[in-house]
Amino acid sequence: MSAPTLAVDRLTHRYGEWIALDGVSFEVEAGELFGLLGPNGSGKTTLVKVLATLLHPTGGSAAIAGRDVVRDRGEVRRRIGVVFQQPGLDLQLTPRENLRHQGHLYGMRGEELSARIELQLERMGTAGRADDRVKTLSGGLRRRVELAKGLLHDPAVLLLDEPTVGLDPGGRRELWDHLADLRADSGATSLVATHLMEEAERCDRIGILDRGRLVALGSPDELKRAIRGDVVALDSADPRGLAAAVEDRFGLEAVVVDGAVRLEIEDGAAFVPRLAEAFPGRIDSITVGKPTLEDVFVHETGRPFEERTAGRGRPEREPEVEEEPGAPATPVEGLLP
Repeated sequence: MSAPTLAVDRLTHRYGEWIALDGVSFEVEAGELFGLLGPNGSGKTTLVKVLATLLHPTGGSAAIAGRDVVRDRGEVRRRIGVVFQQPGLDLQLTPRENLRHQGHLYGMRGEELSARIELQLERMGTAGRADDRVKTLSGGLRRRVELAKGLLHDPAVLLLDEPTVGLDPGGRRELWDHLADLRADSGATSLVATHLMEEAERCDRIGILDRGRLVALGSPDELKRAIRGDVVALDSADPRGLAAAVEDRFGLEAVVVDGAVRLEIEDGAAFVPRLAEAFPGRIDSITVGKPTLEDVFVHETGRPFEERTAGRGRPEREPEVEEEPGAPATPVEGLLP
């Protein structure tokens, strides 16, 4: 078997006392669309920055196209394209001019550069606005230009950190359609960090991060099938008391998540009448559904996906940048090969 295009092995990173990454391991194969799903503060941005060579991990290792992200930093930078959360385009320049300057940073010139620019503008559907200033483009078009910029030098891996931030639902769908088309056209390998369940559903495989740990890994369907049966949620004025009563009466594990009692059981619809009969007046409402990725997160962590972490020893968002000795001052400079 061929070596994975991206390999992460027991990766660890600390910001002071806070462990942002705690022994994370996974691999991404060539041509795969891989998602990192997790709430704010889960470690996604830190992991992307390590892979983009902007942070040195405090433990473990990571490699892209066989090159170590620490020892072979320059070689890794030549092999990756990055789309950050924050826009990296010059608003006063046109898409074509932004791409030309990006190409110059990678040592490209002349006809080769011009051909690559036209290819990416056409592939991303921005050729018709290539000579308009970026400031006149919609958020969706700007994100497409960001993708074109990241792909200009034909990277082995495209790293995208929350690429749909600031886009409306239509813009999000558009961008993901372009990622799917990109893989179909060129076999590109992409890693996408996101906190949106519907985006993670579109990935071949996902790794779910929680508080720096990888708590689940597999295709969206595989992870949902791991929860056997249905998910039943009970609303009650006394959820903790009801959960204890359900466990005592039926021998089921019942957890309180976000103020509701949650059960996992085969044929949940058939079980509902038994619940209603057993606890008259104690249940306000009952919902039954097939497992979702949010249910996978709850199953693995015992907490709701959007739980706030402020005041619990972890920031709601990861620090923007932790500079290494001698590191460049900006992400753009930091990714020069």
